[in-house]
Amino acid sequence: MVQDFLQLLPPLPLPAEMHAWDEAAIRLGLPEVLLMENAAREALAVMQTEFAPLKGKKVWLFMGSGNNGGDAVCLARHLLDAGTKPLIFHSKPLRCYQGACGKHVRLARTLGIPFVPLARWDTLTAKSAHRPDILVDGLLGTGFTGPLRPDLHNAINHINALGQNIPVLALDIPSGLDGLTGKPMPLAVQASHTVSFAAAKPGLLHPAARCWTGQLHVRDIGIPAVIRATKPCSVRLLDAHCLQALPPCPPDGHKYAYGHVLVLGGAYGMGGAAHLATLAALRSGAGLVTAAAPATALADIKGQCPEIITLPLPVSEGLYWPDNIPTPLESILERVTALVLGPGMGSTGAEALLAALLARKQRPPMVLDADGLRMLAKHPHLIPLLTAQDVLTPHPGEAAALLGCDSAAVQEDRPGALQSLCRLSKAVVVLKGAGTLVGQAGQPWLLCPYDLPGLAVAGSGDVLAGCIGALLGRLERKAHASSTQKTQTALIAAALGVSLHALAGLELAKKYPRGHLASELADQLPQVWASQASPLTIYQEILPWPPCC
Repeated sequence: MVQDFLQLLPPLPLPAEMHAWDEAAIRLGLPEVLLMENAAREALAVMQTEFAPLKGKKVWLFMGSGNNGGDAVCLARHLLDAGTKPLIFHSKPLRCYQGACGKHVRLARTLGIPFVPLARWDTLTAKSAHRPDILVDGLLGTGFTGPLRPDLHNAINHINALGQNIPVLALDIPSGLDGLTGKPMPLAVQASHTVSFAAAKPGLLHPAARCWTGQLHVRDIGIPAVIRATKPCSVRLLDAHCLQALPPCPPDGHKYAYGHVLVLGGAYGMGGAAHLATLAALRSGAGLVTAAAPATALADIKGQCPEIITLPLPVSEGLYWPDNIPTPLESILERVTALVLGPGMGSTGAEALLAALLARKQRPPMVLDADGLRMLAKHPHLIPLLTAQDVLTPHPGEAAALLGCDSAAVQEDRPGALQSLCRLSKAVVVLKGAGTLVGQAGQPWLLCPYDLPGLAVAGSGDVLAGCIGALLGRLERKAHASSTQKTQTALIAAALGVSLHALAGLELAKKYPRGHLASELADQLPQVWASQASPLTIYQEILPWPPCC
């Protein structure tokens, strides 16, 4: 079930995995010189579309010492045939280029394409008559790890200065950008367009990388599908492709067929958070949603939504939350298919209830958010009680509390923070923020590429928790009906919830980039759900993807 779902998501190979794809293709009989030829042709196609007309234009290409440089020199030959005037700046002596790259260097020289050492860059740029019309960056590929050498740092500075008023095309990745994190090390080429070969790389899809990559083009270079299938990637792209996995509505379905979600949260004065979680669960397709809280908070939680069922919880004197599982709660736990715990819950007296729920046998799968996560951080002995069917949804501050660090450390290395969180338990982890990450121990991690300022609003996380809870409950209900293993639904539910939440934010951003309410975000969820008939085209203008992936 999980593997089928992951196949819907475009692969994002790590640098070592991309190298393994190339090596496997070469062993299969596709020579490296041909892969470079294919990459150059695809780069030329992008240039012909984006920079037309090419004929007569001066193109400066920057050639590094690796395969990325081979792509650049091969592209120069095609540009010559297209009527441009290419000039190649090389970072090492031409006699040092070997293998496939060396073959393309020799062919380009035979055709009369001029080569200039990178060190002479300053001399040429000083003469305005020699200024180019287009720059092509082939200095460093995805295998680069920083920091930059001083000579390359200087060259990238010059490229960026000259490229302020002319197009800059980066081959595979802007030089200086980390292929995993998307961070400059400490500087990167500011490309107007990046053409990524075979598949996008994780660093290219991080929202913070957009100012370096410009418009991203992903182009096939002939890596056979059998290689991509037998050498799966550690990272997958979580975008509208996943909508294909949204469970269909059964023709004879009744409300119980769509799952029953229980929301535990909403301390006095904080009922709005629990209200938003319950509203989002309803808007995400749950058949029933019950909000359980002390009686004094239920009016705020219910609000003006008659569809929300409420359950008052008895509490002992001096406590706000019960210190065990009271009979009314015990009874409903036998029936619900998912539990969302934490939105607006506070922590006074709630730790004992959380411990009792986590220790309960045959409990429903649980989404822990907000105060639920803060209680886990204060009582780490409870973390081993989490199962593979539970979902944690921390923002960077909550993630830092769980990991015993500060939020700056989490943001500095979000992939590393996600992996550390996944090692704490068997649960699925949703690390929220620009470029939300989803992961679980033993599974590829997923990158949602959207950066939506409108989602940075109070209540947005509560909506996400409720959305995931509804999907978790529905998939759990479906798993019970089909005898599917329970351990397979949580990652799918979390991924679908993150994607639906982000896509709903994108729809709202068409009306206003800031200023919408979290309740409006919840109300937008069914609109995204209704778009699942054509998921590959919903936001294709934002992130196109080739059919081969």
